[in-house]
Amino acid sequence: MKGLEASEITAILLMIGILLIAARTLGELARLIHQPAIIGEILAGILLGPTLLGRFVPEAHAWLFPTDGDVAIVLDGLITVSIVLFLLVAGMEVDLSMVWRQGRAAIVIGVMGIIAPFAIGFAMAWLGPGLLGGGGETSRAIYALFFATALSISSVPVIAKTLMDMDLYRSELGMIIIAAAVFNDVIGWILFAMILGMLGQGAGHGLGITHIIWITLGFAAFVLTIGRWLINRSLPWLQAHTTWPGGVITFALVIALFGAAFTEWVGVHAIFGSFLIGVAVGDSPHLREQTRVIIHQFVSFIFAPLFFASIGLHIDFFANFDAILVAIVLLVATMGKFAGCLIGARLSAIPRRQGWAIAFGMNARGAMEIILGLLAFRFGLIGEPMLVALVIMALVTSIASGPGMAWMLRSARSKGFLAHLSSRTFIPDISSRDRKGAIAELVRAAAQGAEKGPHADEILETVMAREHALATGVGGGLAIPHARVRGLSGPMIAAGISREGLDFDAPDGRPARLVFLLLTPEEDYTTQLELLADIARTFHNDQLREGAMAARSYTEFLAALKTQSFREQGEPVRVAAPGS
Repeated sequence: MKGLEASEITAILLMIGILLIAARTLGELARLIHQPAIIGEILAGILLGPTLLGRFVPEAHAWLFPTDGDVAIVLDGLITVSIVLFLLVAGMEVDLSMVWRQGRAAIVIGVMGIIAPFAIGFAMAWLGPGLLGGGGETSRAIYALFFATALSISSVPVIAKTLMDMDLYRSELGMIIIAAAVFNDVIGWILFAMILGMLGQGAGHGLGITHIIWITLGFAAFVLTIGRWLINRSLPWLQAHTTWPGGVITFALVIALFGAAFTEWVGVHAIFGSFLIGVAVGDSPHLREQTRVIIHQFVSFIFAPLFFASIGLHIDFFANFDAILVAIVLLVATMGKFAGCLIGARLSAIPRRQGWAIAFGMNARGAMEIILGLLAFRFGLIGEPMLVALVIMALVTSIASGPGMAWMLRSARSKGFLAHLSSRTFIPDISSRDRKGAIAELVRAAAQGAEKGPHADEILETVMAREHALATGVGGGLAIPHARVRGLSGPMIAAGISREGLDFDAPDGRPARLVFLLLTPEEDYTTQLELLADIARTFHNDQLREGAMAARSYTEFLAALKTQSFREQGEPVRVAAPGS
């Protein structure tokens, strides 16, 4: 067997090292200016590719990043593994049951968020393929299907990260956005898998397009039903009999690779199999949030930067930048997604400003759009100008998502959470040792502090249904169970301290010692979002959290907030009187 020569091994190691350090460095710089890391990672590839390095030092670029030979094959294999693992993580962000738990709003917005951009994109590509870079050897129908699908997909990872940064991820509005985006992604990737099958990519086993489509749909149905059940049954055994979290992590990676291998063999693409496995693994209630975070970090800090940096290695962004094409793609993509989401929000009786916030959130394309565009480019479905346009569209929509949501949700400054908290609704020592018991104590305290409103049992049922949909541990020893409650006239807040800590399935694995119960009227999205953000902002400081958790009374709790705020800002927070 012919092995790699020493010079080739040297080139491979240098190539991976340079690519990774450049991507991580620029990714961190992007985060410092409050932008997604993917922007810096793609920029690293542009700097190291023909756009800059190849233009000014072509010999160095050709040696480090060759387009053919063994070194190029190794890089291509590494990038393929990186895509497969990234799609595993993207799939794990998906919670299918959340779509159904969110009910009509998520499904209607999800459906309209696909139909409108798909219809507009298909019509544009069918009527004017030349204007959109089509009209080559690929049939008009396949090209129109691809363009329509590309405009329909949202990016669950980017949307989730944006909501987390805004302290909205575990809010009701955040769950609707995530659930609708999940619906978009699953349907979009199934459509793209069928398009790849129609192109005949990888179908080297004598399978016709009809067989490929049916096998793909059958595999998706199996993984999301029986496969999901088997994985859910396997995780407790693995956690009990293997080293935690190593056993679960190995299991997830192995079955993702097996699923990817199967769909690649069928003739679709490896990423579709790993994405479905990620959905099945991530949907299990037995998957600890800390395990999910470890897998996410492992992939996001090593493999994802390599993949996104590789996008710019062999494409000259200057030479292939078409301003008209970029403007058309960006306009059509945004117009279609906004139209669909606004119609869906209107049909779901969601207030106008919240509907626009949903549209901004769903418009983030990010990593998923770029992956889809790169695969289409590799298979000859689109040319370099269209790939550049799709990458720019994905980046612009991702950057605009957070500021757009913040702008639409802005309102006159409301009262902070302390205005709704009092000594009657504060429990200095929660006696329960489990999540439901602690919430029940807080519900009783909140109900006693209110003159009228729903019965405590009804409130508890609503809060626990919300808790089962998505755990509310935010990390750092803080949890904020919350719900919108029918029949409530205004916000109600109760807070308590658990001396031993409670398991709220926080991302960092730490038990919650400070627990806030936030109840708002069913029809009021805005107040809930504002109060959630206020609590998260107030307790972002470790010293303040520790001081508040050590309080033995409501007076000591207020004193901890006032003292730490004075140290941070030079002025105290305004707090209610201890007896109020």
